[in-house]
Amino acid sequence: MIGISKLYCGTVEPSDALRYGRRSGELPSHLLQFSEDKKPVVVWNVTQACNLKCIHCYARAADQKYKEELTHDQALKLIDELADFGVPVILFSGGEPFMRTDLVDLARHTVQNGMRAVISTNGTLINRDKACELREIGLSYVGVSLDGMEEVHDHFRGKKGAFREAMDGIKNCKEADLKVGLRFTMNRLNVDEIPKIFDLIEEYDIPRACFYHLVYAGRGTDLVKDDLDHSETRKVVDLIIERTKDFHDRGMPKEILTVDNHADGPYVYLRMLRENNPRAGEVLQLLKMNEGNSSGRGIGCISWDGKVHADQFWRHYSFGNVLERPFGEIWSDLSNPLMAQLKDKKNYIKGRCAKCKWLDVCAGNFRVRAEAVTGDIWGEDPACYLTDEEIR
Repeated sequence: MIGISKLYCGTVEPSDALRYGRRSGELPSHLLQFSEDKKPVVVWNVTQACNLKCIHCYARAADQKYKEELTHDQALKLIDELADFGVPVILFSGGEPFMRTDLVDLARHTVQNGMRAVISTNGTLINRDKACELREIGLSYVGVSLDGMEEVHDHFRGKKGAFREAMDGIKNCKEADLKVGLRFTMNRLNVDEIPKIFDLIEEYDIPRACFYHLVYAGRGTDLVKDDLDHSETRKVVDLIIERTKDFHDRGMPKEILTVDNHADGPYVYLRMLRENNPRAGEVLQLLKMNEGNSSGRGIGCISWDGKVHADQFWRHYSFGNVLERPFGEIWSDLSNPLMAQLKDKKNYIKGRCAKCKWLDVCAGNFRVRAEAVTGDIWGEDPACYLTDEEIR
């Protein structure tokens, strides 16, 4: 992820991360992406069940029961193992994680083990009592997915009223003093909603928002034809930069990030160079600390059935199952050729990405997207929108 507010607006400096020795276990959450040891943030899809049916769901979730989910006791054991391995954050996702009746217990156990617990949700099942309970156990953050205003969002979610229910969930979190933010996946069907999302952030005083580039996985593969082209992507990133700066200039700093396209980092840096921004050098240093895409290294995924993946989109390849071996053992097992390659992916990248001067900053971007379009895990990412001149 690329922190637009951190980089362009200067809310973070390299010295902030260096002060903590860049160790995952000691860095505050907003600096975790700059860690040097890259202990993995684990996205745990605790269930495939969901009360909605989103047209871009990477997990192909549906409103039904799935027998393969980890039991409560298996889930508690897994949390203990993740803590022993040094995982700094567990991000509970789905499906819809609130479809699991023991979600609060799992989050509580995570916090009690010294890790940060985060929930990624559609927001529709967060009532006032649930929000207060999550605040009391020490949950760090709730990310609620919105795809636009009411008509657009309800279309994406496959349910009339989903927008209002999600907004009620956001309001309940805010009333409980539980940190809440937005998650927005960008494509041609909702790109015109982005200015309205920024207006909503201001109206409801939402402190954080992540704008996701589309990844071609699950039902998201059906939206490939609706993905933004390179020119459209550049315009959108510029818009996000400008609206973020507007917040900052008006004394309303928000944490705004873009996710799943590491070309955004060099793009921000090059823009700052053109503008003769004196902080450009510091931004480049932060981007080098960030190290670009971290699938299989600084981020990993565990499925509802215990399978371990390089990230939440790469579920067609499993490195093993936590019901058979501890996560730390699976994650550190370099006898698996792909796991070994992902730990040092820059040596395997092909095509345009291999020749790019930003390879140390981007790490070749998203392998799942490259594989979906080219059929080659190590092919170039088709969503990189930097020009040949910019990457020379």
